[in-house]
Amino acid sequence: MGRPEGAPTPLEEALRSFRDNLAFVRGVAANTLEAYARDASFFVEFLASRGIIGCADVTREHVRLHLAHLDALRRRPSTKARAFVAVREFLRHLKASGLAPNDVSEGLDAPKRGRVLPKALTEEAVRRLLDSVSGDSPRDMRDRAMLELLYGSGLRVSELCDLQEGDFIADADLIRCVGKGSKERLVPIGTAEGQALARYMSGGRGAFLREGRPVRHIFLTRLGKRFSRLGVFKMLKERAAAAGLDPALVSPHVLRHCFASHLLAHGADIRAIQEMLGHSSIATTQVYTHVDQSRFASVHRRCHPRA
Repeated sequence: MGRPEGAPTPLEEALRSFRDNLAFVRGVAANTLEAYARDASFFVEFLASRGIIGCADVTREHVRLHLAHLDALRRRPSTKARAFVAVREFLRHLKASGLAPNDVSEGLDAPKRGRVLPKALTEEAVRRLLDSVSGDSPRDMRDRAMLELLYGSGLRVSELCDLQEGDFIADADLIRCVGKGSKERLVPIGTAEGQALARYMSGGRGAFLREGRPVRHIFLTRLGKRFSRLGVFKMLKERAAAAGLDPALVSPHVLRHCFASHLLAHGADIRAIQEMLGHSSIATTQVYTHVDQSRFASVHRRCHPRA
C-alpha cells in the first residue's frame, strides 16, 4: 500500500522524533530546540521539493545542495553555519534511530561563520538610555531594573525573563541565572542595578501581581504574567526612542555587547568577562578583543619595556 494522502512522509515523522529527542532526551534549551527544529524542517522541505521523502534516500550531495540553496537565498554566514549544525544533528539522529544506514554529513566541513563584530553603544548613549527611565511608577521601576540588568550584568534576554524570586541575592550583590544548556551561573550586580532591582522588588513588583495567580518570575507584565522576550524588545525600542536614540540600534543583545565591550575598555580580564557572559568557549568572548584595538596599542606603548 502507498502512503495515504496527507499522511506525513518518513522524513517528516523523523523530524518529529528528532524534536522529541532534543526536548526529552537531550534536554536542550527551548531556544536551541526551536532553532534546530526550524532549520531541520527547512532541510526536509528542501528535500521534499526534490522528491526525497525517505530517510535512507538522503545523500551527502543533498546536504551540499541545501547549503548552496541557502547561499542563493543570501543567508548570512552565521545562519548557514547554524543550519548546517542542525542538519548534521538531524542526520545523526536518523542513523542513531536506525532510520538511515549512515550519517551522510560525517566528514563534511561546516560553513565558515565569518566574524561579525558586535555593535555597541557608547557609554554616554547607554547612560542617556538608563537615565531617561527615572519615574516612580511601577512600570518605570520595572523597566529601569530590566535595563540596568541587561547592561550591568550582560544577561541574555531569555535569562532576564526567566529570573525568579530568590535569584536576586542582595546581600552578596549577585544574580543567579540559567543560561544556554541549562547551565547556572552567578553574575555580579553593580550598585546602580542593585538599587534599581531592590526598588522595583519592594515598591513596584506588587502592582503587577494578580490575586489567584501566583507567579515567581521577577519581571511581570501588566496582566501579571512572565515577561516575554518579545515584550522586552518592544519595551526597549520604546525606551530608546524616548531617550532620543535610534531604536534600530538598540536591542537586548546590543546591551549585552555593551556590557562586555565597556568592561574590556576599562581593563577587565577577558576570562572574567567569559564567565560573566556564560560563554562555554573563550573563542566566543575573544570577538570583543577586536572591537577596541586602539586601546591595546596604547596599553602596549604604556606598559611594554621596549615600546
